[in-house]
Amino acid sequence: MKNIFVLTLLALSSAIAQDNWPQFRGEHSLGVAENKNLPTTWSTNENVAWSVPVPGNGWSSPIVWGEKIFVTSVIKDGEVEAPKKGLYFGGERKTPSKDTHHWMVYCYDWKSGKKLWAKQVHEGSPSSSIHLKNTYASETPVTDGKCVYAYFGNLGLFCMDMNGNELWSQKWGHANTRYGWGTAASPVLHKDVLFVVNDNEEKSFLVALDKKTGKERWRVEREEKSNWATPYVWQNAKRTELVVPGRAKVRSYDLEGKVLWELGGMSSIVIPTPFASHGLLYVGAGYVMDAVRPVYAIRPGATGDITLKEGETNNAFIAWCEKTASPYNTSPLVYLDYFYVLFDFGFLGCRDAKTGKEVYEKQRVRPEGITSFTASPWAYANRIFALSEDGDTFVFQPGPEFKVLGKNTLGEMCMATPAIARDSLVIRTASKLYRIKNADAKGTK
Repeated sequence: MKNIFVLTLLALSSAIAQDNWPQFRGEHSLGVAENKNLPTTWSTNENVAWSVPVPGNGWSSPIVWGEKIFVTSVIKDGEVEAPKKGLYFGGERKTPSKDTHHWMVYCYDWKSGKKLWAKQVHEGSPSSSIHLKNTYASETPVTDGKCVYAYFGNLGLFCMDMNGNELWSQKWGHANTRYGWGTAASPVLHKDVLFVVNDNEEKSFLVALDKKTGKERWRVEREEKSNWATPYVWQNAKRTELVVPGRAKVRSYDLEGKVLWELGGMSSIVIPTPFASHGLLYVGAGYVMDAVRPVYAIRPGATGDITLKEGETNNAFIAWCEKTASPYNTSPLVYLDYFYVLFDFGFLGCRDAKTGKEVYEKQRVRPEGITSFTASPWAYANRIFALSEDGDTFVFQPGPEFKVLGKNTLGEMCMATPAIARDSLVIRTASKLYRIKNADAKGTK
């Protein structure tokens, strides 16, 4: 009972006060905050504390700790091909560029936006190709407030102190990804261990690294091909486990790398990040060309193979399943008692978070036409937010009625999921970093 009480308090606190935003989608991968004075309207000249240019290309999310904001990027010497909004097919670039690239980590001051330091961790020609919509800096770094851990897919993982001094690195060799699309799964941190998954077409693996030294604690090979989903550390009432989605199976590992349970029946491309709310783990995958695009809500304590039998929608450990409810690129969102799915081509759907029952079928975000989404939605201040690739953030009311409350425009391509900390929203566009805050907010940190 005590464990349940502690975990309940943890979940509540994560949705109330976000002073820091240490990883993709925040500390508990929820994308939710209820800080005071968070902005609900903005533009390029409204409610902007500052905006600064970010050199190079990267769709990694910004992270925040204290007075510092960190982003990763890769600068190419020579001509850069601009991504096209909404493009999926035809974006393969199977031959790696021969131009010199610079893999960078940047640190910006929270109050002023001033660049505090820039650290180059590698220079050279890339060993692998990427899809036109991907970058060589699509993995979001993670921090514990003492160090910053920046992961660049096939290149490796780099640990720096908060002043940009490199402490250690772990590099592994290049491995081909599906159609040469590149990598995107971000690292996660739990206590003194970093977890990194690298699913590729040659030799997929999951590795646990000591955060202080970078030494391997354990490594397990995975019977998987290329995936792009960030793992999730699930601290539930029964135990702590590492949930790693996969095309063949979702697998949960204990903290020593032993498989606890596994689940088949996924989409053929796996991108959304798992997360937990209302005592359930939510995991899904929704490649747009697949007939099966499932979302599963899973209870704690599972062991062995929990795959649903044909015709089933639940079992002892799967509370509910909807076979066509998952998005492709974005991660779903639970806010209050509702489970929201932002579909990549501009639709929002809503279900009951506990039962999976449809609250409203998917609704078009912009009635006048298709709007593409890659960044995951977030929520605060009794609102749902969705940032399109056009740089427009659509604002929705939560609850059983679909209603668009407004639109905030930055006028530049966006694919990175924003960060939320204290009184501000931190948004990365194709070329800039914005700190958005209410102009009349007092007591800004």
